[in-house]
Amino acid sequence: MLIRSPAALATVACAALALLAGCGSSAGAMPGAQASAPAAASAEHPVVVELYQSQGCSSCPPADAYLNGIADRPEVLALSFAVTYWDRLGWKDTFGSPKFTERQQDYANAGRGQVATPEIIVNGSQVVLGANRPAFDATIANAGAARGGPDIALDGGAVRLGRAPATMGSTVWLVRYDPRLRSVPVRAGENGGRTLPHRNIVRELVKLGNWSGSAASYPLPKISQAGLATAVLVQNGPGGAIIAARKI
Repeated sequence: MLIRSPAALATVACAALALLAGCGSSAGAMPGAQASAPAAASAEHPVVVELYQSQGCSSCPPADAYLNGIADRPEVLALSFAVTYWDRLGWKDTFGSPKFTERQQDYANAGRGQVATPEIIVNGSQVVLGANRPAFDATIANAGAARGGPDIALDGGAVRLGRAPATMGSTVWLVRYDPRLRSVPVRAGENGGRTLPHRNIVRELVKLGNWSGSAASYPLPKISQAGLATAVLVQNGPGGAIIAARKI
């Protein structure tokens, strides 16, 4: 995994945000994005919205607020991933994990380019860089449900996937996130002195296994802490499109 230094990343992020200010939109498709008409999102087949952010990033609070605002929509699976590369600039993110940093880097390796915060990735393929509210709203509205993959169902203590054409090696992810409002006083770094509200903070990201198109079942590990919600994602390769998702 290659991550630039926080100082270099800050420079890239600021340059990207300056570009956003000039062009007004940063939504774009990663290579491999599906071009078919989007299927309507629903509680059983949600659109997946991943926000990569850090409490040490002064540009992130507006994007946090955007995600907080859609956290309760049943047809949206909104997930906030706290990355760690800002930690050396004065404040260690209280929810940060190297796993989340690595996941964002996987997206970059799959064609997004340099990582930066805040970054919003929709269905694993559409990208909005920066706190760009019009692009954020438009990308989610136009994305539709994650599609092309299997039906996902809860079967006792396991997740069951149905049969479907598999376009490439796919990964089955378990995501556990905190749906409650978490307000964090930040005492140092770029947001020092502010209290930042978070919703749907990801606390666990676990690979359940691989999926190749046949019906399959994956046992669910025990939850590590009370109050977390659970979702399952099926994703094409590292950093690829999300082809199925469900809150369970």
